Amino acid sequence: MKRPFITKAQAEEIIKDNPTPFHIYDEKGIRENARALKAAFSWNKGYKEYFAVKATPNPTILKILHEEGCGLDCSSLAELILAERCGVTGNDIMFSSNDTPAEEFIKCASLGGTINLDDITHIDFCLKALGGKLPSRMSCRFNPGGLFTLGAGGEGFQVMDKPGDAKYGMTEEQIIEAYKRLSSLGVKELGIHAFLASNTVTNDYYPALAAILFKLALKIREEAGVTLSFINLSGGVGIAYRPDQTPNDIAVIGEGVRKAYEEILVPAGMGDVAIYTELGRFMLAPYGHLVTKATHVKHIYKEYIGCDACAANLMRPAMYGAYHHITVLGKEDAPCDHVYDITGALCENNDKFAIDRELPEINIGDILVIHDTGAHGFAMGYNYNGRLWSAELLLREDGSVVKIRRAQTIDDYLATLNGYWDTI
Repeated sequence: MKRPFITKAQAEEIIKDNPTPFHIYDEKGIRENARALKAAFSWNKGYKEYFAVKATPNPTILKILHEEGCGLDCSSLAELILAERCGVTGNDIMFSSNDTPAEEFIKCASLGGTINLDDITHIDFCLKALGGKLPSRMSCRFNPGGLFTLGAGGEGFQVMDKPGDAKYGMTEEQIIEAYKRLSSLGVKELGIHAFLASNTVTNDYYPALAAILFKLALKIREEAGVTLSFINLSGGVGIAYRPDQTPNDIAVIGEGVRKAYEEILVPAGMGDVAIYTELGRFMLAPYGHLVTKATHVKHIYKEYIGCDACAANLMRPAMYGAYHHITVLGKEDAPCDHVYDITGALCENNDKFAIDRELPEINIGDILVIHDTGAHGFAMGYNYNGRLWSAELLLREDGSVVKIRRAQTIDDYLATLNGYWDTI
């Protein structure tokens, strides 16, 4: 059974100063999870987690993770600037993007970050953008094509379980040619990166991916004359969104990668290759809640509970049909003897957090916790219907609560029109 990390009493106290809806994060859970991940890969002396900024782009969260030894995986100019303002630079930045504007390559290089090239044509594009000289440390993104089925089943992410249908990365032939060129252009440290599936709930995915990349590393050394310095397993390790799912065991996953490393790389004299990860969902999703209030009860052909949050606060259910568990605070142990659609106020029929969900009886004013919103929750917010972005709060380890992002206001929403009203 999923239990919220805040109680009804805590929520009621928080709401006095922070009206719903809001996202809240659990600092204690975040830190403990970061330490468990680090321990799982402690066998590799060069190991580093690069947290995927796209998942939760809040500077307070990024600083907590940096304190725990994490770098940052950035994918845009704004994320690079956010990293810089958090004091994260140099090898603590991994920049993985696609269809990348020149200014973003320039910014990453100025910060000393590692550029991860998505396509072989980006070598010349990057070379031109950087004035004819590439950084001494770079990476290339690999796409093996075909169908990757192990660990498939991430809700709504089927395209990412079929690398051949994905827009990311290079073919094997291209990537070997890319390493030859990059080496000839003076790049001294080279790595490889791949992302084949999203939200896998299996301990076998990372070891299987690792084995693919480790074998490819041997082929790259043989055919391109390049010995890789690091291998980046990227993301894909998921979480158990549903209460009946068995969560991944990061210690078992780390051990599986170690076994593949010692079977493939160590005998080939590559036992000093660093292993990197770029986890976002695994790092943050379980440690975030979207807290909302029931505002309406509707009885027509179905039973509906309207709440003050909507898909603009959490897009995943509307966009992917993704499951997010819901707890009615104060009724955690009450029988789930009612069936509801839990809806928001958008003028779209897919604005539903749950469909035909068995829950305790819900009354107007009840506080609902929507689980596992710590990653790809607030970050995917938008302003359709003029709905405003919510506040973000942090539950500190000492039990106090601090606001780490204020809610958007109508003035914020209209600010980009300042000076243009006279054209209307």
